[in-house]
Amino acid sequence: MSYRAPVAEISHTLTSIAGMRELADSGIFPDLSVDLVDAVLEEAGRFASDVIAPLNAPGDAAGARLADGIVTLPDGWKEAYQRWVEGGWGALPGPVDHGGQGLPVSLAVAVQEIWNSASMAFGIGTVLTAGAVEAVVAHGSDTLRQTYLDKLVSGEWTGTMNLTEPQAGSDVGALTTKAVPNGDGTYAITGQKIFISWGDHDFGGNVCHLVLARLPDAPAGTKGISLFLVPKLIPDENGEPGERNALRVVSLEHKLGLHGSPTCVMAFEGATGWRVGPDQGGMAAMFTMMNAARLQVGVQGIGVAEGAFQQALAYATERKQGRTPVEGTGAIVDHADVRRMLVEMKAEIFAARSIALACAKSIDMETATGDPEWAARAALLTPVAKAYGTDVGVKVANLGIQVHGGMGFIEETGAAQFLRDVRVTTIYEGTNGIQAMDLVGRKMMDGGEAAYRLFDEGEKVAEMARATVPDLADTVWAAAETMRETVEWLVEQDMQERFAGAVPFLAAGARVLGAFFHLRAAHTEGGSGPRTALARYYIERLLPELGGLIAQTRAGADGLYALSPEDLAS
Repeated sequence: MSYRAPVAEISHTLTSIAGMRELADSGIFPDLSVDLVDAVLEEAGRFASDVIAPLNAPGDAAGARLADGIVTLPDGWKEAYQRWVEGGWGALPGPVDHGGQGLPVSLAVAVQEIWNSASMAFGIGTVLTAGAVEAVVAHGSDTLRQTYLDKLVSGEWTGTMNLTEPQAGSDVGALTTKAVPNGDGTYAITGQKIFISWGDHDFGGNVCHLVLARLPDAPAGTKGISLFLVPKLIPDENGEPGERNALRVVSLEHKLGLHGSPTCVMAFEGATGWRVGPDQGGMAAMFTMMNAARLQVGVQGIGVAEGAFQQALAYATERKQGRTPVEGTGAIVDHADVRRMLVEMKAEIFAARSIALACAKSIDMETATGDPEWAARAALLTPVAKAYGTDVGVKVANLGIQVHGGMGFIEETGAAQFLRDVRVTTIYEGTNGIQAMDLVGRKMMDGGEAAYRLFDEGEKVAEMARATVPDLADTVWAAAETMRETVEWLVEQDMQERFAGAVPFLAAGARVLGAFFHLRAAHTEGGSGPRTALARYYIERLLPELGGLIAQTRAGADGLYALSPEDLAS
């Protein structure tokens, strides 16, 4: 199966559903137009189909390798990455004064979906470099910006994120990596980090590690952490890669999936680093990178889902098995349950893509207007985009295997790789449980005001859609009211009660947001056509899950602790 980017679908979702036209009207991106969006997406689709996608299965089979301290990626990857850099793809959203094109985050996110559909193992490295750019732009000194940004923006140099240690996973404050001042403005970084995606490679250039570490006498916990830029090769006086720094790859992890992506155990042995941001300001600086990465990880899930869906659809339209109940080609796509799975896959992808692009547009609107309500909208949508997008990735990849039947369990079809690759997205950059806790915790510190504004907009969509699809509009309106009442209840609870129902609450919110976007698509189409049929499937068959999710949200914490660890073991 060869991947083909759904350019028309992504463009329609970006411009007509997620609202990029509002962004174009802001004037902050003077060259932004639907024609430009379509041109960028078309060219990205060609590059992904012709250059990246053919490397996906061979890269999975060969995997990244470590020998004599050198990390080598699968055959063809170095050349593909160099072509990616030459094509200017890394520079899409980058700052213009450092060689970037200054295009919206929304468009960059849409393009990231395409890279990840073609090969998530390839796409993940580009995401991390973009995050490093954001951290250096927001928190780096003028010297760091001048030294690193041009090459990071272009992709000639790559970036990583070094948080996790063997004893410090989600509890970042438990890290022990040390940073000792050298007396010349640099620091000696010593410690070990694990799970470092694209920690090294054979692409040339430089690898720029963003490393969390603790200064001497810094307080315990997250408040005592600082962020440092630690390059693999120390730039010389001309800003070119110079002497090798005191860091190394200890090993590569053997993983369920993402075999082409080198996931490294890194050792920093007095390596020279430069502080990014103020002393003990590491978490604030790293969250700049993490928030961008969380949205991008959600997009990784959506990208893999699209690839898995395309493969399942192609298989279902070719495979003949048994007598079909309707007149057609006789392929399994005409069996009711196979059709159910395919329609559900497409409906979930549309909802997840719409949420992610709406989140990206909120980031762009905050930049365009400086309006704190847009900042609050982006903050509210980020954990939903990450968790729902990755849950959809896992669900759709799993359904893709089911559509293939027994052949889905056989590696040669490629269906299994989608699930193996995407499974990690629900774990890294903050597990989906942590995303849910963030949603009901930090993101509800405003008393639910940002959520209420979102429901208000959804109800306005429902009001308009009563002219075209009144039954669907009424259902979505009622769902919005249910979520509003649930938020009113939630903000009155203590954190233990909130956390106990956090995961179903996030799922409920995503269901209703997906319904808003499906309803808008149906209304935009005039209430008749394939988008309306897809919206009807989602609203009539998936949105009813809302009742059960709300019941779980309100069930409270007591039931979770009614069984002790000893009870569970008996």
